[in-house]
Amino acid sequence: MRRPADDATLLGMLADEARLRAFAAVVLGARTPAAVAEATGLSAKAAVKALERLAGAGLVVDQPGLGLHAATEPFQAAARAAASARPEVDPTALGATPEQADVLRNFLTDDGRLSHIPVARAKRLVVLDFLAQQFEPGRSYPERDVNFMLGKLHRDYAALRRYMVDDGFLERRDNFYWRAGGTFEIEGEGEVDRAVEGDPE
Repeated sequence: MRRPADDATLLGMLADEARLRAFAAVVLGARTPAAVAEATGLSAKAAVKALERLAGAGLVVDQPGLGLHAATEPFQAAARAAASARPEVDPTALGATPEQADVLRNFLTDDGRLSHIPVARAKRLVVLDFLAQQFEPGRSYPERDVNFMLGKLHRDYAALRRYMVDDGFLERRDNFYWRAGGTFEIEGEGEVDRAVEGDPE
C-alpha cells in the first residue's frame, strides 16, 4: 500500500507547472492522458510524465473503467495534520473570562493577535470587551497610546478604536480616551467576581 504523501511532497508535486496543470485538468474532468494533454496544451509525452509523477505521489489514480481521478485524501490528511500541529492559544491565559474565551479562540492567532475583527456584532462585542480589559479604569490615554495598544493586537487599530468608542467601551474627549464600559473585576468577601460596567447593549 502506498504511503500517503507528506506536506513537502504535496507542495513539490504542485510546484511544477506541468504537474499542476495536469492535476487541475484531472480535477476538472479529464479522464485520459490524451484529454489531459488537450486540456492543458502539454505534449502527450509531457502529460504522461506529469501524470506518472502525480500517480506516484498518490495524487492521481487510474480507476479501471472510470479513468483518471484526483485523490483528495492526501490533502485532507495534510489539513488535519496542520490543524493538529498548530499551537492553540488559551485566551484565559491572556486575561479573558471563560465566556470570552469561547468566542476569542476563533479570532486569535497563535501569537495572541487578532486574526480579524468579527463581522457579527455579538461576537465583536465579546472581542471589544476583552480589549477593554487592557485599559486601566480611571486612567486616561492619549490617542497615540491607544493606537499602540490596539496595534499590538491588530493592524487596523483605527477600526478597533472606533468600534470601542461607538459601542461604549471607551469614551473620547480632546484626543484622550478612557475606559467607559466592559467587564471588570470586583473584590467581594475573598473572591473576585465579574461585573459589567457600562453595558453597551
